[in-house]
Amino acid sequence: MDQDRLVWPRKTRELFNHHMDSTAWNDFRFRDDDVIVATYAKSGTTWTQQIVSQLIFAGAEGVPVHEISPWLDLRIMPPDTKATLEAQQHRRVIKTHLPLDALTFSPRAKYLYIARDGRDVVWSFYNHHSNANPLFYELINNTPGRVGPPIERPDPDIRRYFRTWLERDGYPFWSYWENIATWWAAREVPNILLIHFNDLKTDLEGEMRRIARFLGCDIAEERWPTILHHCSFDYMKSHAASVAPLGGAIFEEGAGTFINKGVNGRWRDVLSAEEIASYERMAVRKLGPECAEWLARGTRAAPDAPSRDLAA
Repeated sequence: MDQDRLVWPRKTRELFNHHMDSTAWNDFRFRDDDVIVATYAKSGTTWTQQIVSQLIFAGAEGVPVHEISPWLDLRIMPPDTKATLEAQQHRRVIKTHLPLDALTFSPRAKYLYIARDGRDVVWSFYNHHSNANPLFYELINNTPGRVGPPIERPDPDIRRYFRTWLERDGYPFWSYWENIATWWAAREVPNILLIHFNDLKTDLEGEMRRIARFLGCDIAEERWPTILHHCSFDYMKSHAASVAPLGGAIFEEGAGTFINKGVNGRWRDVLSAEEIASYERMAVRKLGPECAEWLARGTRAAPDAPSRDLAA
């Protein structure tokens, strides 16, 4: 992108719902080396937080990602979250699920945006939603300041759940298409890097080295095997309490539920051909053919490549 013609992203609106309060960023004091991990949700958020933390801490064991990398715009975050971030001496990693036009933007921070096919997002969301415990509903629905209706237990029929999500653009959570579209439109901004879930699965080391270059992390070659191991499914599953939000306290089976055992493409055996085609038509209509194609496949992955579900 021509630096002389570059227009930096800017916030044009606020976004409120049962989960999010975008005003949390309005007075946030950025540092020049901050890393913002952004996604729609259930697209590889926690996996990417783990990757970034491992790059920053050079493969250290037991980095408490859920403690050091908060979801800042989650409206139920403790009131001292910003003070905790301010006190951190290491390079900070902050999570957001906001569309870019509802996010305060720093030209000097680094932004990683992770995307995933919406059908896989829904199947991962369904696991998350179905396993939420009473504490989840108490916090999300009854913490003062909620905007809009409360979130309720999911439809037991995942096919209907998907159709409702598609027809109502992300219901009962938030808009999928606008989230993807706002970040895709800014893909050439120099401090934004777009990542695809499928690409992480297809070539984890290659993608992690690309992320390290983008973040300016100088990793000693002998540390890479450890870093890669710490970002594997098996390692994250066995250390789920260190990476899952609230240590997994909001899930019926604890943190292990959050790191799922599913695979991408589970929807292929459930959705009808017309339902699949309806999603694909909507993706092109909402995003354009180039973005829709990237969203469905990524850059490196074959469209039908199976992958364990690390999304968060």
